[in-house]
Amino acid sequence: MTVMIAMLRGVNVLGRNQIKMDVLRTICAGLKFESAQTYVQSGNVVFATPERNLSAVAKRLEDAIEKELGFRPAVVLRTAAEMRQVLARNPFAARDLDGSKFAVTFFAQPLTPETRKQIETSQVGPEEIHAHPRELYIYFPDGIGRSKLPAVIDRLTKKTGTARNWNSVTKMMEMAAAVESGASKL
Repeated sequence: MTVMIAMLRGVNVLGRNQIKMDVLRTICAGLKFESAQTYVQSGNVVFATPERNLSAVAKRLEDAIEKELGFRPAVVLRTAAEMRQVLARNPFAARDLDGSKFAVTFFAQPLTPETRKQIETSQVGPEEIHAHPRELYIYFPDGIGRSKLPAVIDRLTKKTGTARNWNSVTKMMEMAAAVESGASKL
């Protein structure tokens, strides 16, 4: 079994694309995803599946949500092993940053080296950016909500991505590790 972390883009934001987490867990159960657990209302779900193809799993989940709820959020997936690498690559690890002001933007498809360079050199505010092929690590010293950077990132990348603050990233990894320890018994 592969343990996966699914992050839905743009759900439960400003009253749009509403999905209750118990409904999301039910949808996952209907797809035969094992041990599905959700975290906060922004569309995060951890589960185990024998499937290893991230694109196929994302499409199945997107299709099921659309069929059940009538809208299709983009789903960005990481395996538990990939999420461990995300944590290990933390460029801010030596600093004691507020986890609510530090986010990782996850992309379904890799960014080109040119796009990563453009993003890293974008100066729209005081943010610090470290770009990797499928993730951006961003420190927002003034808070995420006030930043103009997310709009710039969307314009530059033209790719499906979704951001999670560091507190959420570490919590989802804890959940994935717990599912992994139980998944070996599935």
